[in-house]
Amino acid sequence: MLTSKQRAYLRSLANSIDTIVFVGKGGMNEQIIKQVDDALTARELIKGKCLEHCPLSSREAADLIEPAVNCDVVQVIGSKFVLYRPNPDEPQITLPKAKNKKG
Repeated sequence: MLTSKQRAYLRSLANSIDTIVFVGKGGMNEQIIKQVDDALTARELIKGKCLEHCPLSSREAADLIEPAVNCDVVQVIGSKFVLYRPNPDEPQITLPKAKNKKG
């Protein structure tokens, strides 16, 4: 679970990356899930887009991908979505630390 500060940091990083996952008129399928899984392993942070004739909204597509590849949805704006999953072996992105809650 990402904190709002971590989410904001990831959104800032996502501004400069290219969209690499496209969901088209065929909707969500195993091939797209595999592509997302491989891309997250390689890059940790990816941007996807639902094309004009896609039967899913970008929120629906991101919500379907999230449990399938065990990632976090960072942001959904318009037809685009941003996903994040840290690489357990070779992390490339260092997130801001979450503050400990007193109590």
